[in-house]
Amino acid sequence: MSTISPAFIPAAEAGPAIGIVGGGQLAWMLAEAARARGAALHVQTPADHDPAVRLASSVVSAGIRDAAGTRELARRCSAISFENEWVDLEALAPLAADGVQFVPSLEALRPLVCKRSQRELLDRLHLPSPRWLPLDQLLQSPEQPSETDQSRTAAANSGDAALAGAAADSAAGASDRVWALPSGWAFPVVAKAATGGYDGKGTQVLRRAEELEDLLQRVQPQDWILEEFVAFEQELALVAGRDRVGAVVWFPLAKTHQHQQVCDWVLVPAQASHALEQAARNIAASLLTALDYVGVLSIEFFYGPAGLQVNELAPRTHNSGHYSIEACSLSQFALQLQLVSGQTALQPELSAAGALMVNLLGYQDSDDSDYLPQRQALAALPQAHLHWYGKRGSSLGRKLGHLTLLLHERRGPEREQEAMARLGDVRAIWPLPPS
Repeated sequence: MSTISPAFIPAAEAGPAIGIVGGGQLAWMLAEAARARGAALHVQTPADHDPAVRLASSVVSAGIRDAAGTRELARRCSAISFENEWVDLEALAPLAADGVQFVPSLEALRPLVCKRSQRELLDRLHLPSPRWLPLDQLLQSPEQPSETDQSRTAAANSGDAALAGAAADSAAGASDRVWALPSGWAFPVVAKAATGGYDGKGTQVLRRAEELEDLLQRVQPQDWILEEFVAFEQELALVAGRDRVGAVVWFPLAKTHQHQQVCDWVLVPAQASHALEQAARNIAASLLTALDYVGVLSIEFFYGPAGLQVNELAPRTHNSGHYSIEACSLSQFALQLQLVSGQTALQPELSAAGALMVNLLGYQDSDDSDYLPQRQALAALPQAHLHWYGKRGSSLGRKLGHLTLLLHERRGPEREQEAMARLGDVRAIWPLPPS
């Protein structure tokens, strides 16, 4: 818990420094960017060994949802932003009323801190996304089923659309509830925790009726959403930003690849048509403008037979934009600092033909493994830039660092071939964690 001074210094008198709630690798890279531009950056985090602590101008030792700690952080800076979306908006509202400047604003963040409200926002703006429903709306009273018992049984046996079955509703403590998938839906489906999920945590692909029944017994249905499974051809991502006068800028559209629902690598620019990239930019501009959002916003997309669809939104810098540190005229972290401090948005441009960013996921379950020989070998690869986060311990799949490899090929197919060859070089040194 931080020590709180009795008086609050208004933001206008606090100087040009920036505050970040959170102390992980995103805050660490923001602190790196702040140092490069000679700016002060203060962080709020409960752990003195978090990555950003090493570079921060000062540290407020408090939990990221500790509003008193955030008030102390506000005394040290002119504006506050967030490393992640786990924000207690209600607790922060009194600070905003007292003049603390949050960027993005709390109102802009409100529909983004929960996957359910994200989906409702996308629906309101008529932006493409997978079909979804709140998990608790799946449950139906037995006297008002959406399908007959006969059709539910046939669907469950066939594995086809409108699968349905009986399920215990442990959250309500009732055993007289049944569930039914909406008409036109079929397994597999995707269940997501509405809040708190990241790097695959809080996301489950349900392939059979029994798996959905099991989930309904283990979770509070009102805290989850259910989505239609998307058969995509590519996963794409776009990092965009908007300044205080409404100007919107974008980084190149990136192709992403996941391992066990965690980002494995990112290739930029994606092999995509101009029309596809423009569609992604239009979606970003629509979201940023509708929310009057200031700062960096990241969007994950599916692209396939159903076209471009929004998968998830992140109101912050993002793993898919790490390549920008070496491969762009302006990194996503430098852009975020500009936008939070009230400067005009500058359009980032690629400064290389392309780049491959590879996440270094822990593949040993050990508290003392620092992978020093592997790190040295990775850093020695041609056109390689190693970022090691300095986290304590190495659990399987944990993001310990990343490696950016600058590419030379300018044509899409050749660039992707070059990227996969470079990925092979990385895998020879740093294997994926076991499944």
